[in-house]
Amino acid sequence: MKKYRKFMETKQPALSSDQTNKHIQADIEKNIEILKGLFKDCSDVVFRPFKAGKLKAYVLFVDGFIDSAAIEVSGIKQILNEVSDEEITADALMDQIISLSAVEETCKLDAVVSNVLKGNTLLLVDKATKALIFDEKGGQRRGVAEPTTETSVRGPREGFTETLRVNTALIRHKIRSNRLKILSRDIGEETNTELAILYIEGLASPDLVKEVLSRIDRIEIDGVLDSGYIEEFIEDSPSSLFPQIQNTERPDTVAANLLEGRIAIIVDGTPFVLIVPATFWQFLQASSDYYNRFHISIFLRILRIILLFFALELPSIYVAITTYHQEMIPTTLLFSIAASREAIPFPGFIEALIMEISFEALREAGVRLPQVVGQAVSILGALVIGQAAVEAGIVSAPMVIVVSITGISSFTMPRYNMAISIRLLRFPLMLLAGMFGLFGIVLGTVIILTHLCKMRSFGVPYFWPLAPMNPQSLKDVFIRVPWWAMDQRPDQTVKGDVTRQNDHLQPSPSQGEEGNPS
Repeated sequence: MKKYRKFMETKQPALSSDQTNKHIQADIEKNIEILKGLFKDCSDVVFRPFKAGKLKAYVLFVDGFIDSAAIEVSGIKQILNEVSDEEITADALMDQIISLSAVEETCKLDAVVSNVLKGNTLLLVDKATKALIFDEKGGQRRGVAEPTTETSVRGPREGFTETLRVNTALIRHKIRSNRLKILSRDIGEETNTELAILYIEGLASPDLVKEVLSRIDRIEIDGVLDSGYIEEFIEDSPSSLFPQIQNTERPDTVAANLLEGRIAIIVDGTPFVLIVPATFWQFLQASSDYYNRFHISIFLRILRIILLFFALELPSIYVAITTYHQEMIPTTLLFSIAASREAIPFPGFIEALIMEISFEALREAGVRLPQVVGQAVSILGALVIGQAAVEAGIVSAPMVIVVSITGISSFTMPRYNMAISIRLLRFPLMLLAGMFGLFGIVLGTVIILTHLCKMRSFGVPYFWPLAPMNPQSLKDVFIRVPWWAMDQRPDQTVKGDVTRQNDHLQPSPSQGEEGNPS
């Protein structure tokens, strides 16, 4: 950090030392001269002159942040045109404008520069020693649309955008409570990226709020372009492969986590919102689990956990059994596998490694190619390469089946960052299986579980509520009990009112006099 501060001190500052805290002068031409010097070679910064009676006025804005044509019909021009008194003073004009519109005022030039670059509109009037800030952000921005990375069969279709205030409004629309607090910070020496920290007062722990603010305030970097920058700075275990902060594009997911005492971090310029703290089991839960009936959700969660095991260990188990433990395979199946591997020149581990790397390469190519052809190329590529590899005697047919099942299993995980972690851990497990057989798999699994049990995310045990064990909170881990049975919020994150609802809400039909539904 000391090196960073020294580096930043040697850079040319945005405002010179004599201008940083300089106040706005009464002579508007001097103010404009200074501002034009500060915005030299910034062709997108517009200085538009107006007349307010006999007074000169300038409107400053960044073209693209605000529709330049809209300024002509905006409230600012209408207000200036309404000034018919030729002898009106600057202070009286400012007071009149403030009474007509919700604006802020500033008397410092650095605040003028900062607000212009944030997309606000600035009004400077001759003989006035203050400027007025109008929040008229606009321009061409992506609208609210369905999230592309977290599709859901049932549930809301709206997703976050790249505009901070649109995202906070989406959350406010779902949680209409004055207990929902939104704190603002600016991060990045050059980008001045605005971010918002959201929590519900009375549910989120005050210590957790302080810890989040402390970690964010310690960040010193030249620019922040995505929430991923913030994630790497504030996570507990940077060297761990497992994600410790959940990210999502869905406002309903953020709202649900806020109601459980967690904190959301929204960064301007990205649709991915961070949620802290996060546990391992959160990454195996989909938003649709809470919108479908609980029977369906229980089935899907159990299926997901089984497929998680397949995605992590199926290739390793195949390598271990075919290499060291052939006696565990039924005789008929053993003969079939032996016949298919008779012409294969590589051991099981190398064979699995070739197929896994090929599959990962196809998957990455499918992501990078245009969406129209990417999916078709990845599927057809896997089929063609797999068939060609079998016919060429490079890999066996059972290995192609195992790798295909493994790939399909990894696609079932709702969170991409957890899925990629599992995919990476598959390779060291395959190496241990090739070296030590099933003993190596058990050793690797124990190491992974030990690591998960030791990890924490903002003070919350990462493997909670399984380690440490909390039976009450297991209602929403391996299964999802009915909503009327989830009467308590998780006590690891909520440090206030843990009661979610009345504990006598189990539905029952009303009965008539003879025991029939009335």
